[in-house]
Amino acid sequence: MLAYAVKLTTEPHRMDEADVEALRTHGFDDRAILDVCQVVSYYNYVNRLADGLGIELEPEWEGRTLTLSRAELEERRAKRRDASIAERSGTGQASPSAGPRPRDG
Repeated sequence: MLAYAVKLTTEPHRMDEADVEALRTHGFDDRAILDVCQVVSYYNYVNRLADGLGIELEPEWEGRTLTLSRAELEERRAKRRDASIAERSGTGQASPSAGPRPRDG
């Protein structure tokens, strides 16, 4: 998927059926391929629009890290999962069977 996204971003004129077939061999169905294409294309469009208009990041974003580490991503996923479990159970609290969560800090 990442190779597809990079090629669509950097060499869109070179995209062909082989790129779509490569995604299919990795288990992507037509809907998933469409989703990948639309998301990548949308972000490329928005970035080109901002660059074309000379739009800069707002000052509060300067110097901030805009990426997450794998550990931060997994922690956020666990929190969302726990909140979803609690919502479905009607308790409003995370399930004790979900296991310990990393501490914030």
